[in-house]
Amino acid sequence: MARIEISKVCKDYHGGVRAVNGVDISIADGEFIVLVGPSGCGKSTLLRMVAGLEEISDGTVSIGDRVVNSVDPADRDIAMVFQNYALYPHMTVRENLEYGLKNRKTPKSEIDARVAEAARMLQLEPYLDRRPRALSGGQRQRVAMGRAIVRKPAAFLFDEPLSNLDAKLRVSMRGEIKRLQRRLGTTSLYVTHDQLEAMTLADRLVVLSHGEIEQIGTPLDVYHRPASTFVASFIGSPAMNLLKGELHGDKLALGPNLIDLAGNAPTSGPVTVGIRAEDLRLAEPSEHALELTADYIEELGSQRLVHGLLGDQPLTAILSPETQLSSELRLFVQPQKLHFFAHDTGKRIDAEIARQSVAAVGLAHV
Repeated sequence: MARIEISKVCKDYHGGVRAVNGVDISIADGEFIVLVGPSGCGKSTLLRMVAGLEEISDGTVSIGDRVVNSVDPADRDIAMVFQNYALYPHMTVRENLEYGLKNRKTPKSEIDARVAEAARMLQLEPYLDRRPRALSGGQRQRVAMGRAIVRKPAAFLFDEPLSNLDAKLRVSMRGEIKRLQRRLGTTSLYVTHDQLEAMTLADRLVVLSHGEIEQIGTPLDVYHRPASTFVASFIGSPAMNLLKGELHGDKLALGPNLIDLAGNAPTSGPVTVGIRAEDLRLAEPSEHALELTADYIEELGSQRLVHGLLGDQPLTAILSPETQLSSELRLFVQPQKLHFFAHDTGKRIDAEIARQSVAAVGLAHV
């Protein structure tokens, strides 16, 4: 096991294209870090630079106590699990598991012991004499993981390992990966574009956009306190509602609707307002409400998603399946559940941060 330090790492391609721009991540020994973001955000490129499969244009990557920028992939003491399994089709499961150890001239007794342990952990014992073509997708992915485990590396690198599996199998494999990582305690760096996968697996998330870090934090911190409108719209299902609003003193105008913030206004003027769908409920007659014109409903069994318009802006609410619905709904949200983002930059605004900024400006003019 080992720490991984990614310091000011950049990746430039021919033609002046910068895929990764000055990324800094410190991964603790035994930590499970997930890189998440849309296609083209640079997450797989960053992982491949850590693995040594992509040249680093600038910055440094350290594994343990050594900088590995110029170290061959085979000598970095890492094991990588790919989305396409990368198994040798002419070899049995046992031979696939043994292959890397034999190349390292590991003693046969130790090879047998490591393969037996990995097969038991991954429930592969009945399949050791089969070839990959005789296995299901989930079984093949377990073999790929077993091949990484037997090496006992300093770190695991996962490049979207579940993307080729069906939805039900992905859920079960997520659980297997998390249990194995906790049992082994191996430092892990995992890439996915699936925000649900990221939320359920990570000790900490690194949300990437256009080659830069938007936010680093625990899954719940990123979910409850997104640092930008990009993070707010990417993390969470359904995505956070983002609405154009205007702050006037302690009142928030959302189209024709007015919300009393009771002294919690973070700033004044135009803002982007974030509302999680699950933070909306039907309003009581005495409560100030948001007037939603319902458009269509998604019935999900345990809940229903109501999609509609708040004035001319789209809004989604999660309501109980027992809720009596009509085409016009009065919805309530607690003021403390609202998220505020700068209208121009999309960055998060907090009341305390805004007060500190105002104080700092005042001090600067003293």
